[in-house]
Amino acid sequence: MTEAPWGAAPYPVVLADAAGRVVELNQAAARLFPRAEPGTSLAATMPGWLAEAHRDACAPGADTGPVRGEAGQRSFAAYPAPSPDGYVMWWLVDETDRRRAEAARRRAEAELAAERERMALLAEAANALLTTLNVDRCTEATVRLAAEHLADAAVLVAHAEGRRPPVVLAAHGGEVSRLAAPVALAEVPGLSEALRHFPPVPSRWIDPGELPPWVVPEGFPGPVGVAVVTPLPGVCAPAGALILLCRGDGQVFGENEERFARSFAVRAGAALSAARMYAEQTGISTILMRDLLPPRLHRVHGVDFAGRYRASVRSELVGGDFYEVHPGADETAESLVALGDVCGKGLEAAVTTGKIRTTLRALLPMAGDHLRMLSLLNGALLEAESSRFATVVLASALRVDDRVRLRLTSAGHPPPLIVRSGGVVEEAATQGLLIGAFPEIEATTVQAELAPGETCVLYTDGITEARGGPLGDAMFGERRLMDTLSECEGMPAAAIVEHVQMLATQWAGNRDHDDMAIVAISAPYPRSP
Repeated sequence: MTEAPWGAAPYPVVLADAAGRVVELNQAAARLFPRAEPGTSLAATMPGWLAEAHRDACAPGADTGPVRGEAGQRSFAAYPAPSPDGYVMWWLVDETDRRRAEAARRRAEAELAAERERMALLAEAANALLTTLNVDRCTEATVRLAAEHLADAAVLVAHAEGRRPPVVLAAHGGEVSRLAAPVALAEVPGLSEALRHFPPVPSRWIDPGELPPWVVPEGFPGPVGVAVVTPLPGVCAPAGALILLCRGDGQVFGENEERFARSFAVRAGAALSAARMYAEQTGISTILMRDLLPPRLHRVHGVDFAGRYRASVRSELVGGDFYEVHPGADETAESLVALGDVCGKGLEAAVTTGKIRTTLRALLPMAGDHLRMLSLLNGALLEAESSRFATVVLASALRVDDRVRLRLTSAGHPPPLIVRSGGVVEEAATQGLLIGAFPEIEATTVQAELAPGETCVLYTDGITEARGGPLGDAMFGERRLMDTLSECEGMPAAAIVEHVQMLATQWAGNRDHDDMAIVAISAPYPRSP
C-alpha cells in the first residue's frame, strides 16, 4: 500500500497513468475497489464511468471537471488532478447522503407542487359548480370536470327518489351526453349502495370486466383498465354517485389521486344538493306564488272588469295589495269584487294577503251582506298570529238591461271613484273601519249605477301616495288621479287601468313606492244591431 501523504485521507484517492493503469491508491480506495492494485487496469478493476473519465482527462485539451457515478452502492463525485507528467490523481467524494437528501427534496417539491395543483383544481371545480344553481348545468359541469382532471371518463348517476335516475357521461375532451333509455343500476357493482346509503359508503373498485356497455361513454380511448365508484355525499342524503374510468394503459389511482377524487366528490355532492334544494324551493314558491298572483280579469255576465298590479319591489311578484273577482252563479247573481291593502309590503304582507283572499272565498255565500262578511273577516284576522291589519273595499256588480248596478262598501279603504259621462268623477260615499285592528268594525254600504261607458275605479293608496314629480317628493295624489280619470271618459276598463298605472309609475320613476293595485268595473256600450 502506498505510503504517500494522502494515503490516510478519508476520501478514496487513486493515482493512474496515461495508459489507464493504477499507479497508487490509498486505503479508502482499496476498500472501495478491492480488486485494484498498482499496475492493474482502471477499466478492469473500477467502474466504467471512472475509467472513461480518466481516458477523457488524459486527452489533450481535456476538460478536467468532476464526474459522478455509482460505486459499491454509493454515489461519488470524482475530482481529477492532472500532473504535467501525464498522471491523474482522482479524489472521490461520497455524495450518497447529499444526493439522497436532494432526491427526497425534489420528491417533496414535486408532491407539494402536485398538491397545490390539486387544490387549485378543487378551487376551480368548486367555483364552477357553485356558480350555478341549475341542476342540469351543475350535473354536466361535474361530469366534465371529473373526466378532465380525475380520469379518462366519468359517469354521474344522480340520486332521484322514486324516479328513474338521470345518467350523464363524458369522456376526456368529449361532449357531455345523457342516457335516454332506462338502465339497470344493479349491473354496476356498488352503485346501488352508493346511491342509497347516508353517510356515504367508501369508494369501491370494480373489475372492468363486470361493467355493462352503457357505462362506457362514446369516444372512450381504449379498453377500461381501472373503474371505481365514488359516492357524492349530499345534505342528509346522497346526491348521486360518480363512476371514474381509466384506460388499460392509462393512469392508476394512487393514494393521492383517490384522496383528490374524494375531495372532489364532496364538493360536487354539496353543489348538486344545493342546486336540487334551490330547484325544489323554487318549485314550491312558484306553486304558492301562482295562487297569490292577481287574476286576469275579463267580462263577466255582461260587466267589464279589468285590473293591474305592481309590487313595491322589482324583484317581488306579490306584496300587500290584492284584488280578485268572484263571478256570480249566473247573469241574475251579483259578481263580487274585493280589493285590499295589507299593512306593510314584501313576503310577510303577501302571506297575510293570501289568508284574506282565502277567507273571502270561504265567505262568498254571505256576499249579499257586505258588513257581515267584513265582520267575519275582521274576526278571522284578529284570531291569527299575525298583527297585520288591512283595508278592504267590496263591490257587488250586476248587469240590469244596459246598466250596471253596484253595491260599494269600504272598510278603512279609499272610496271608489266613478267616472261619469262627460268626464265627471264622483267619489262614492262609503267609509268604515279597517280590518284586523278593532274588535268590531263599522262600514257603510252605498249603491250606485253605471250607464253605458261609465266606470267605477277601485284603487290602493300606492297609486295616490307614489312620490315623484320634478323634485321627487310630491305625491301623485287624489286630485291628480281624478283629473287622470276624467280624461278616461268612455274608455274601456282595460285601457283605464293601464293608463292610470302607467302615469303613476312614470310619476314615481325609479324611486321606491308602495304596492299599486287598481280595478275598473265598466258598463259596456250596447252592441250595434
